[in-house]
Amino acid sequence: MRAVVLEEPHQLSVSTVADPTPGHGEVVVQVTAAGLCGTDVHMLAGEFGPTRYPVIPGHEFSGEIVAVGAGVTEFAEGDAIAADPAIYCGSCHFCALGRGNLCEQWGTIGITVDGACAEYVKVPARNCYRLPETVALAHAPLIEPLSTIVRGFDLVAPKLGDHFLIYGAGTMGLLYLQVAQRAGAASVSVVDLNEDRLAVARKLGADAVATGADALAAAHPRGWEVVTDCTGNIRAIEDGLTRPVRGGTFQQFGCAPDQEEARFSPFRIYNDEIRIVGSMAILHSYGRAVELLGKGFIDSETMITHRFGLDEYATALKTFQQGSGRKLQIVPNGPLTCTRPRGGRPPRPVPAGPGGHGLGATGQPSPSATISVPASRKAPTPKSAVES
Repeated sequence: MRAVVLEEPHQLSVSTVADPTPGHGEVVVQVTAAGLCGTDVHMLAGEFGPTRYPVIPGHEFSGEIVAVGAGVTEFAEGDAIAADPAIYCGSCHFCALGRGNLCEQWGTIGITVDGACAEYVKVPARNCYRLPETVALAHAPLIEPLSTIVRGFDLVAPKLGDHFLIYGAGTMGLLYLQVAQRAGAASVSVVDLNEDRLAVARKLGADAVATGADALAAAHPRGWEVVTDCTGNIRAIEDGLTRPVRGGTFQQFGCAPDQEEARFSPFRIYNDEIRIVGSMAILHSYGRAVELLGKGFIDSETMITHRFGLDEYATALKTFQQGSGRKLQIVPNGPLTCTRPRGGRPPRPVPAGPGGHGLGATGQPSPSATISVPASRKAPTPKSAVES
């Protein structure tokens, strides 16, 4: 199959690699679409600590199952699914506490093992979620970033009638905006330097938008009950830490480069009882995000603006970094539309694992394969959250 491979920091290729073979408890998925996010940019730049190189990126994805490994009974070939990319060891201190997103051997499809910027991706069946009929395969990659928002709200635990200030009107800021509205916010204000993005925030219902929080302060002289950074930008973070009302909450949601540091006033944190909350990826939130997307919680059509083929991956990242559009997707198996019927494209043969069943038989690398991704390398403890 063809795949994007991050060989090492600052180096990527589009290569022919071995088709994945499902092992016990695994399935192989023909990828419909894979979303790009800020974490992918940090990975290419060598700024996301947990990354294992070489690796195929792509942790936000959907597709159809084309091969099933031994022991898998709850899914079958042809099922339309999206998958929680998180991989936990299940036995460390934090997993024992039910905090798998802090796992000491934390892993994620597309970061520590091969992901979905490829024609096919191998996924543990336990991570798969069958899509409701109301969710198009082309929209389903939004479930992963939405699930991180759900996790973020679990941690913030806002009250009905709270006022929100969000830094960033990219994908995550706009998703956060839509969830805050549905979660009972009295108002949601959004700050971004990009006027086009602010126009979209306004379209999606933001009560106020501005290129800086000073322009919004007159309407909130005491501050905001919930202030969330969805940018990972140090200047935004430092400004945001000054904005919560006394007794309010600041949430660091965006992924900053893992070596960056921000300055803040410890006295104000103490004196005003400001609560600072992180939010690391996904925890018990993916299934809820599937349900929310199925109920039309998010304006999916507005969120997805660009689609690129595998060979255009570098262009897609550049487009993302320029702030053009909102959610960008890679479509590894050719053009698609949001209304494409499920099962509309015949799958290529994919081998089954021992005791499983699939559509192929060999599983041998193509003679032109150029990348081999080792299966076992110890992942460092993650230092920052996945940003979408």
